Amino acid sequence: GAAFISIQAFPALLDLPQDLEVSAVSCGSRHTAVVTRGGELYTWGWGKYGQLGHGDNASSDQARRVEHLVAQGLRVEEVVCGPWTTYIRVLE
Repeated sequence: GAAFISIQAFPALLDLPQDLEVSAVSCGSRHTAVVTRGGELYTWGWGKYGQLGHGDNASSDQARRVEHLVAQGLRVEEVVCGPWTTYIRVLE
Protein backbone atom coordinates (compact mmCIF):
# COMPACT_ATOMS: atom_id res chain seq x y z
CA GLY A 1 0.00 0.00 0.00
CA ALA A 2 0.90 3.64 -0.18
CA ALA A 3 2.98 5.09 2.64
CA PHE A 4 1.13 7.41 4.98
CA ILE A 5 2.55 10.93 4.92
CA SER A 6 1.43 13.29 7.66
CA ILE A 7 0.45 16.80 6.58
CA GLN A 8 0.93 19.40 9.31
CA ALA A 9 -0.77 22.77 9.21
CA PHE A 10 1.27 24.12 12.11
CA PRO A 11 4.97 24.75 12.84
CA ALA A 12 7.06 21.75 13.79
CA LEU A 13 10.66 21.22 14.88
CA LEU A 14 12.83 19.67 12.19
CA ASP A 15 14.14 16.25 13.19
CA LEU A 16 17.32 15.96 11.14
CA PRO A 17 19.90 13.16 11.28
CA GLN A 18 23.37 13.58 12.83
CA ASP A 19 22.69 17.04 14.31
CA LEU A 20 23.17 18.65 10.91
CA GLU A 21 23.73 22.39 10.82
CA VAL A 22 21.21 23.90 8.42
CA SER A 23 22.13 26.97 6.38
CA ALA A 24 18.93 27.22 4.28
CA VAL A 25 15.42 25.80 4.24
CA SER A 26 12.54 26.02 1.77
CA CYS A 27 9.02 24.60 1.75
CA GLY A 28 6.93 23.60 -1.24
CA SER A 29 3.25 22.79 -1.12
CA ARG A 30 3.86 19.37 0.42
CA HIS A 31 7.63 18.94 0.65
CA THR A 32 10.56 20.52 2.44
CA ALA A 33 14.24 20.87 1.55
CA VAL A 34 17.22 21.95 3.63
CA VAL A 35 20.82 22.77 2.76
CA THR A 36 23.49 21.96 5.33
CA ARG A 37 26.58 24.03 6.08
CA GLY A 38 28.52 21.23 4.39
CA GLY A 39 26.64 21.80 1.12
CA GLU A 40 24.39 18.74 1.23
CA LEU A 41 20.69 18.71 0.32
CA TYR A 42 18.12 16.84 2.40
CA THR A 43 14.48 16.55 1.30
CA TRP A 44 11.29 14.98 2.61
CA GLY A 45 7.52 15.06 2.17
CA TRP A 46 5.40 14.30 -0.87
CA GLY A 47 7.45 12.96 -3.80
CA LYS A 48 4.87 12.13 -6.47
CA TYR A 49 6.54 14.33 -9.11
CA GLY A 50 10.14 13.49 -8.24
CA GLN A 51 10.56 16.81 -6.45
CA LEU A 52 12.53 15.20 -3.61
CA GLY A 53 15.40 14.46 -6.01
CA HIS A 54 15.96 10.81 -5.08
CA GLY A 55 15.37 9.46 -8.58
CA ASP A 56 11.94 8.07 -7.77
CA ASN A 57 8.41 9.22 -6.94
CA ALA A 58 8.44 7.96 -3.36
CA SER A 59 7.26 10.11 -0.46
CA SER A 60 9.17 10.20 2.82
CA ASP A 61 8.42 11.46 6.35
CA GLN A 62 12.15 11.27 7.10
CA ALA A 63 14.74 13.72 5.80
CA ARG A 64 16.92 11.93 3.23
CA ARG A 65 20.18 13.16 1.71
CA VAL A 66 20.08 13.59 -2.08
CA GLU A 67 22.91 11.18 -2.90
CA HIS A 68 23.12 12.05 -6.62
CA LEU A 69 24.53 15.49 -5.77
CA VAL A 70 27.13 14.00 -3.42
CA ALA A 71 28.16 11.46 -6.09
CA GLN A 72 28.59 14.27 -8.63
CA GLY A 73 30.75 16.27 -6.22
CA LEU A 74 28.30 19.18 -6.21
CA ARG A 75 28.06 21.52 -3.21
CA VAL A 76 24.58 22.96 -2.74
CA GLU A 77 24.58 26.68 -1.96
CA GLU A 78 20.89 27.56 -2.09
CA VAL A 79 17.46 25.88 -2.42
CA VAL A 80 14.07 27.21 -3.47
CA CYS A 81 11.00 24.98 -3.53
CA GLY A 82 8.06 25.66 -5.82
CA PRO A 83 4.67 23.98 -5.35
CA TRP A 84 5.82 20.64 -6.86
CA THR A 85 9.45 21.42 -7.70
CA THR A 86 12.85 21.95 -6.08
CA TYR A 87 15.49 24.29 -7.51
CA ILE A 88 19.07 24.39 -6.28
CA ARG A 89 22.18 26.47 -6.92
CA VAL A 90 25.38 24.43 -6.73
CA LEU A 91 29.16 24.83 -6.85
CA GLU A 92 31.16 22.25 -8.77
